[in-house]
Amino acid sequence: MTAAAAVDDPDRFRQDTRAWLAANCPPEMRCPVRTEDDVCWGGRRFVPSSPAQRDWLDRMGQRGWTVPDWPTAYGGGGLSPAETKILREEMAAIGARSPLNSFGISMLGPALLKYGTEAQKQEHLPKIARGEIRWCQGYSEPNAGSDLASLATSARDGGDHYIVDGQKVWTSYADKADWIFCLVRTSKESKQGGISFVLFDMASEGVSTRPILLISGYSPFCETFFDGVKVPKANRIHDENRGWEVAKYLLGHEREMISGMGLRDTGRNPLIDSAIATIGVDGSGRLADPLLRAAIARFEVRARAFAAMSERFIDELKAGQAHPAQPSMMKYYGTELNKERQELAMAAGGSDALEWDSAASDTGAAARRWLRSKANSIEGGTSEIQLNIIAKHILQLPGA
Repeated sequence: MTAAAAVDDPDRFRQDTRAWLAANCPPEMRCPVRTEDDVCWGGRRFVPSSPAQRDWLDRMGQRGWTVPDWPTAYGGGGLSPAETKILREEMAAIGARSPLNSFGISMLGPALLKYGTEAQKQEHLPKIARGEIRWCQGYSEPNAGSDLASLATSARDGGDHYIVDGQKVWTSYADKADWIFCLVRTSKESKQGGISFVLFDMASEGVSTRPILLISGYSPFCETFFDGVKVPKANRIHDENRGWEVAKYLLGHEREMISGMGLRDTGRNPLIDSAIATIGVDGSGRLADPLLRAAIARFEVRARAFAAMSERFIDELKAGQAHPAQPSMMKYYGTELNKERQELAMAAGGSDALEWDSAASDTGAAARRWLRSKANSIEGGTSEIQLNIIAKHILQLPGA
């Protein structure tokens, strides 16, 4: 099968894709993710949870289907947007897990494709596609959250390299990442115009991390410290002091990624199943609590509408036709849906959902997800920031 043939014959491409997935997706990779161990992040320290997880990553990586729409020259599958959509549909049809979760794929990769030099693309993109390097994002700082452009982490000129000093916060999985894409200040003459976008190894001398314990009991976030870290200027993406352009472009892709949490469980009805297990059914076989039943039904309608909108948005994004503010709209609604989902899950589970430690509750999985979801409206840009962007750029409302 060639890419050209697939373009001319989408039905043949679908048939071939279906057959390939049937032959190559291990049965263990066709069930929902249960714990963090089920998620493949790749990286230098990656330890597969099972041989099947390793095989699934290798098979998809060799075919370029971890990043199906990237060019083949950079480790991708070279698929068209239509073919990529078919692949997603066929994977969903058999319940196939994503072979690789990666900030390199969802955020850094698109920025490198747009702003990176050929040498930078050849160096980093194939490793991202194969899951060889795990990335983290160095954006937020203790005094630069929503006002990200006020960041203070400095990068002094050291000749052929920068010397980076400062601190980042809320750096997701920094303690597990191999490399970081990071915003640094290379000039104080302009707030946004003095920022550069650099990449460097987290094993570099002077880099340290400290996990932050969340209310859910987990620590996916870290404080990250830089003390005289040497970063080659060859690792700067785009021109010096023009990193804000790269940062804004990347944020659009980050918000697209975060909006995906609104799609979880679409097509299944775990909320009803959980509620029935706790509350039972009435004489008609329906969930016995009519108010909760109506609330879950309303949620399911909104979730399916969001899924349809997401399909359209992804198609427009791949075709270069998406409005620049659409990622903000998708991020806001997707995170609101996920928070509502977790609230309903707690209501469906009743008092049992509050249990925190036993194997029966999977060590409080429902409660921990509910608590964790409270941060959804903060991470990736607060809901207030997203609503301001929507008001200004989509609704054309005047600024304050």
